Amino acid sequence: MIRHKYIAFVLILLLSATAANAQMARKPSPTREPKGAMDKKPDSSKNSLPKIESRNAFDSIARVYHAGTPYSMPHVMFIIDRRSNNKIYYVNSQKYRFHKDFLLATYLIPRGTEIFKPIYVDLDRRFIVGTIAWQAPVEKFTWELWEGDLASAEIIKTANATINASFFQKATYKPNSIRQEDVSANIGIDRILQDELNRNQAYLALNTGTAIGRVHIIDKLDDTVEIGDNEILILKELPLNLPPVRGVIVAKPSSPLSHINILAKGWNIPNVYIKDADKLFRDYDTFVMKLSANLTDYSFDRASQDDIKEKFVSPDQQIPPADLKTTKLAGLREMRKADSIKYGAKSANLGEMLNKKRTTLSITQRSGGKSWTNFAPRSRKVNLMITCELRSSPDGKHNWAANPFLSAVRQTAKTCQILAVPVFIRASRM
Repeated sequence: MIRHKYIAFVLILLLSATAANAQMARKPSPTREPKGAMDKKPDSSKNSLPKIESRNAFDSIARVYHAGTPYSMPHVMFIIDRRSNNKIYYVNSQKYRFHKDFLLATYLIPRGTEIFKPIYVDLDRRFIVGTIAWQAPVEKFTWELWEGDLASAEIIKTANATINASFFQKATYKPNSIRQEDVSANIGIDRILQDELNRNQAYLALNTGTAIGRVHIIDKLDDTVEIGDNEILILKELPLNLPPVRGVIVAKPSSPLSHINILAKGWNIPNVYIKDADKLFRDYDTFVMKLSANLTDYSFDRASQDDIKEKFVSPDQQIPPADLKTTKLAGLREMRKADSIKYGAKSANLGEMLNKKRTTLSITQRSGGKSWTNFAPRSRKVNLMITCELRSSPDGKHNWAANPFLSAVRQTAKTCQILAVPVFIRASRM
């Protein structure tokens, strides 16, 4: 008799009333940019330049936000190909919106290639991508990486040397995250921090506009925080990504070239830095407010009833039907799916389960010492899954006939009462 050192099992009853709709952060593209972002014909027909020899050459391929104002920031994307002896491309940023657009258009990468990990995470990456910008407050050119880039000290040093060997004027490295600050602290290159650029600044419009939404102050953004598409977020620190919202207020200085600002421009929503905003507006948390942001100042006031009626309701907001007259507390066996408007979809679905019987069960052996046990025919709405982890016998096979647990599962399955057909009612999500 084959001895099993352990037999572990997990019995999971999956009762899914609806598939969760994940919040997807829609990235902007040239066809979804706000007016004035990329609406003019490129000054240069070239895809890129191998070096920048003058300010005129820089301006010929630079993209500018808020052109003609004191807040304008000309900037040019760059790509360094480490495989080609650190060849640098100063990308025509009037022609290409993202680094990946240039890489695909020039066949440096094939279509379908994964972009994120090989460019922003891997230490042995082929490409180094970033942006060079003219910083008017300090009258310097700076170069920077995306705030989520995990570049090593070696990568930062390589980029700094390559840029300054091909740029007409010294470009100083600007870290965009605490990690980038720490990594570059002692590697012997000049730096300038965002705080130095905004040292005496209490307000900065990263993207102008007007929004009406519920104020949501987030001290720390993690997976437990739920964000609604009708909210104006007040953030203590800038995250790497966000789902679509009505407006963004950041309490600490951030780069106008950050990923969040690019998203805000694509969504055409106000995105501003207001010093200590999390403290200034703490009393307004959960209130419906109207944010109006322009280049020089802003207003943040309680929304009027007319504004709330006309502009606050989310386009995809659904209000499920509800029976508020029923006062009886019914047991699960008394409920059916039609009672969802009285007791909610979950309770009504459980009631359906208790009043339907299913005694057919199929057990299929799978590789890796696991078996999947599902009711047949398989329902799209409900499954019973039993996962068994068994220690293999010396010959690498499982002795199913001699396994007491599987025998017990088969016996127990005969008495299971489970819904066999998809008659559940879908739960509504506000």
